[in-house]
Amino acid sequence: MNDSSYSWQLEYREELSKHFTASLSYLNEGHVPAHHRDGNALQLWVRTDVINRRLSLTAGIGPYYYFDTTTPTASSGSYTNEHGFGAAFSLATIWRTETPWLFQFRTNWTKTFGRMETVSALAGIGYQLDKSKQSTSFDVSQENQENTSDNEITLFVGRTITNSFESERSTALSIEYRRRLLHYLDWTLAWIREGDSRLIRRDGVATQLWLVKDFMADRITLGFGAGAYVAVDRQAKHDRDDDRVISAIGTLTGSYHLNPHWSLRTSWNRIVTNYDRDTDVIMGGIGYRF
Repeated sequence: MNDSSYSWQLEYREELSKHFTASLSYLNEGHVPAHHRDGNALQLWVRTDVINRRLSLTAGIGPYYYFDTTTPTASSGSYTNEHGFGAAFSLATIWRTETPWLFQFRTNWTKTFGRMETVSALAGIGYQLDKSKQSTSFDVSQENQENTSDNEITLFVGRTITNSFESERSTALSIEYRRRLLHYLDWTLAWIREGDSRLIRRDGVATQLWLVKDFMADRITLGFGAGAYVAVDRQAKHDRDDDRVISAIGTLTGSYHLNPHWSLRTSWNRIVTNYDRDTDVIMGGIGYRF
């Protein structure tokens, strides 16, 4: 059976050498009958540059972890959240301009070993963060930056979206403490209130380790985190005597530093459960660094 749908993707690439790059991406494979699937791919790319390094031809391969909202085997009109590993194969053409902006055309093939396979074609625009060397509006020494940015407290507000066929929504709130452990490593402890979407009424504590990188003289920070989420779900219906649940959590985050102390941050949390109540918690907030 062949079905078609939209597809979209977010990707971060890190250059390893002249001919090799690594990428972490989020791929949304769209909505086809009985499947709403997306996932994360970690890929290694080989590339060759032509036309004075303006044009890059690249091929990538790597593992793909998917999240699929689908119908249960014994169909009852409800849904189930399936998770699993597969592989992602990609070809991409990248055109670099005289500015940090670039354009990309690519195709992806996801193979998930006995599950739905997809082929997608995409066109997009990107920005080379490492090429932007302009000075920031706040001028502080490296020593002072390190002394003022090891800790951060952020207040968030946003939306919770249940990974069902109806995508029930509710208001989300969170407070997060972030600690810089190493140059590229953060740790966070956060309280998250996902709200009441009828399917869930959940709140709890999440702890994560993060790979992070600063750009533009510490003006912008991007990161990916993963960890555990211990919560109470008052709407949970599973074979337990209480409503306490332990789930996995993965998050993409980005922050913009207004000055050495204050910053704006946005985070996209994916909560992965074992009782068909996966959610996306998308939030923005203001943080204080000290």
